[in-house]
Amino acid sequence: MLFPKKVKYRKWHTMRKNPKKVGSATRGIEVNFGSYGLKALEYGRIKSNQIESARKVMSRSLGKTGKIWIRIFPDMPYTAKPAEVKLGKGKGDLQGYVAPVHAGRVLFEVDGVTEAVARESLRKAGTKLPVKTRIVAR
Repeated sequence: MLFPKKVKYRKWHTMRKNPKKVGSATRGIEVNFGSYGLKALEYGRIKSNQIESARKVMSRSLGKTGKIWIRIFPDMPYTAKPAEVKLGKGKGDLQGYVAPVHAGRVLFEVDGVTEAVARESLRKAGTKLPVKTRIVAR
């Protein structure tokens, strides 16, 4: 799974959750490396294990000839308190890392395979993610 080697602050502020006020991405909105890409259509936080499961299913369906580029990296820590714990007593413990993704961001790119194989692998990867996605071509 992906996670940063070192972070300046162990716990971050939670940030805004209202999807109407988040806006759309301005960087990483075009397919630059591969021929086909998977683009997010809405805002969401993608956990590192979700990125890993999407990568696994893509690499299985692409075979040895296909190449994958992961265009997002989970660098934002998230915390959670244990179950059945009362309020107070501070912020919860670190649980993992997420990648905040805005609408329009390209998440994955593939190349080296036919269009049908690329579309099928990206479709399978999109089912593993918590955001609505669309397959785009260069």
